[in-house]
Amino acid sequence: MLVYNSQSHRKQELVPVEEGKVRMYVCGPTVYDQIHIGNARTFLSFDVIRRYLIYKGYQVTFAQNLTDVDDKIIKRANEEGRSAAEVAEEYSCAFIEQMHRFNIMDPDVRPRATREIEAMQEMISSLIEQGNAYVADNGDVYFSVRSDGDYGVLSGRDLDQLRAGERVEVNEDKRDPFDFALWKAAKPGEPSWPSPWGDGRPGWHTECCAMIHHYLGTPIDIHGGGQDLVFPHHENECAQASCAWHAPLANCWMHTGMLRVDGEKMSKSLGNFYTLKEVLDKYSADAVRLLMLQTHYRSSLDFRFELLDGATNNAERLASCIKNLRWAAENSPMGSELTEADRALSASIQEAQAEFARQMDDDFNSSGALAALFGLVTSANTYLAQVAGAAAAAVTLRAADTLQELCAVLGLELSAANEEDELPAGLVELAREQAGFEGGSASAAAEALLAARQVARTEKNWAVADAIRDGIAALGLMVEDTAAGARLRSKRA
Repeated sequence: MLVYNSQSHRKQELVPVEEGKVRMYVCGPTVYDQIHIGNARTFLSFDVIRRYLIYKGYQVTFAQNLTDVDDKIIKRANEEGRSAAEVAEEYSCAFIEQMHRFNIMDPDVRPRATREIEAMQEMISSLIEQGNAYVADNGDVYFSVRSDGDYGVLSGRDLDQLRAGERVEVNEDKRDPFDFALWKAAKPGEPSWPSPWGDGRPGWHTECCAMIHHYLGTPIDIHGGGQDLVFPHHENECAQASCAWHAPLANCWMHTGMLRVDGEKMSKSLGNFYTLKEVLDKYSADAVRLLMLQTHYRSSLDFRFELLDGATNNAERLASCIKNLRWAAENSPMGSELTEADRALSASIQEAQAEFARQMDDDFNSSGALAALFGLVTSANTYLAQVAGAAAAAVTLRAADTLQELCAVLGLELSAANEEDELPAGLVELAREQAGFEGGSASAAAEALLAARQVARTEKNWAVADAIRDGIAALGLMVEDTAAGARLRSKRA
């Protein structure tokens, strides 16, 4: 399995520290608001990577933090007249809720910064003792960037070529403009914790490094996040780990590409800023996942709402194919011998499985994996049309199971594939008019209508047969005639 390492700038074989096990960490959100769709794209990408590793047989331990103390949280709290803890708790819950709606698996470990103060202070103390950090006159604790001879190993940045103040905080209390805060001295009205250096709170770059070491050990196999985190956040994490524990923080760094909306950078000032909640209120999780997975995780993704309509149709196409295959398997003639069409579909199943794995083994190429998936859908639909219902149960069931399994690897739920079509209540009235139906349920009415239509066709009473067909069509359904009998299904299927 080849994985692109942002540090080496090349694909390399995935060789876990411990055979058969993968330890992953992905930077979580700062919980001061609903996450936007750019955040969601990153979390989706690593959810699929995690799912595929599990599919391949790895034992995966996945950790993701919640930054629940930060300048942005404090600012939001002050604006709303609330405590920072209240703001953080509200949006922590909101984040978890949206992840569940988006069918993102819960992490095995979800540490929160405010509950990991001790681990962070232990790391800071070690860095001070080794001469890599210092306590400033104002009570802040800073990491001395130039004390790390390997600084820039991840991003490739050369400090001597960077100007002071470029993406770093200029502060007269620092010894060097590039030094960054490990601990911030307490300010009036802000949350704080006691420490050997005075009351204060951790710096943003501090928490992930300490949490990874505490919960997963170092080095871990995969550390992930968005491309915007490479510098300075992940670079600073690298520096802290190498100086504190004299070991790399991660053996492989993975970063997702940026998300643009209608070809432009997403921004509130441009009016093209969307939260995941806003999108999921209008479109299914499957549709949003399909749209995002059509682009390789490292590439820039252009998000367009009109493309979500197409993704919705693709989700329905997948669900319908699986449902039709299962129906054909349940209604197939017993004991039939395999035909050439059956053998062709069986070969298509094997080809799809192999191509899916080949694409995902090549740096988790979800776009290629989707192509393999829909290639099998095309083959299955062609097969169902050819056999007209006289399908081999074992082959059709295997095709349905394969599609469902590969969809699950991509986190597609396709609930419609596992549910019966909701029959309109109007079927009961239509059955009373056309078939003398006296029962009450829509499913019983459907059976009565199909039976009455078959009698009319046998008697060549085309007027009655057509009236039944037209009445069914008016309710948004269609009659499908197969060798195993007639059935009703939604027109969109």
